[in-house]
Amino acid sequence: MRRERHGRRRERGWATIVLLSMLAAACASASGQKDLSKQAPVRDADLSARELDRVIAVVNNQVILASDLDMEMRIGRLLPIGDGHESSPEQSLERLTTRALIEQQVLQEDPHGLEVVPKELEDGLAELRQNLPGCKHTDCTSAAGWKAYLATLEMTPEGVAAYWANRMAMLRFIERRFRAGIRISPQEIQKYYRETLAPRYARADEAPPLDRIAPRIEEILLQQQVNALMNDWLKSLQDQGQVEILDPSLSHGVVASKPGGGR
Repeated sequence: MRRERHGRRRERGWATIVLLSMLAAACASASGQKDLSKQAPVRDADLSARELDRVIAVVNNQVILASDLDMEMRIGRLLPIGDGHESSPEQSLERLTTRALIEQQVLQEDPHGLEVVPKELEDGLAELRQNLPGCKHTDCTSAAGWKAYLATLEMTPEGVAAYWANRMAMLRFIERRFRAGIRISPQEIQKYYRETLAPRYARADEAPPLDRIAPRIEEILLQQQVNALMNDWLKSLQDQGQVEILDPSLSHGVVASKPGGGR
């Protein structure tokens, strides 16, 4: 029974990861994004670095850098999600701006909301390394092997750890805010089985038994409700927030809000 519960917990965790990536959505490292109101004046020695890394978007005074977008694109190659195709820079930037809005809301509700206990991060990274398709033929279990594998993607263990800690914190926030209060009734499961799943089979006796498939149906219905709640919440954040895309080449497909909120 304990193994079955652990399996369901793990399945829910990965389902929520996919959900977040779709809606927000793979998080830029918090250290990579800076608040404009707290930035120090740029020194002459910083000019060359500034040419290599530039501000491409601003979300409520929090800047998103070209290096953040580069990290998001690389993470997308590390964690293939969805249809398996690499996301475009515009799609990656949209995830970054949306997640910036979420991060700001998390910190507004809890100043420590993006912190993750080191042991939890260590366990999360260990599970990640075990499940990555690219690690099936590489020794990702050892520190040296993990570092070597990430080097092929021009990434570092430290960068991935910072990204994953941020991601875990946001998943925890979503779990607490949207999933905790949702209850799926047996009647809802039976209705989905009868009206949605069973008709997909040519013959009724080919459908899997309800008692065996019920946990999966419960997860599907739960995700549908979380999707609806989170979509409404994200829309309100976007309507109230201020997003400015500074790179014209990335503005296609990314909806920027006008100064002072609104579209």
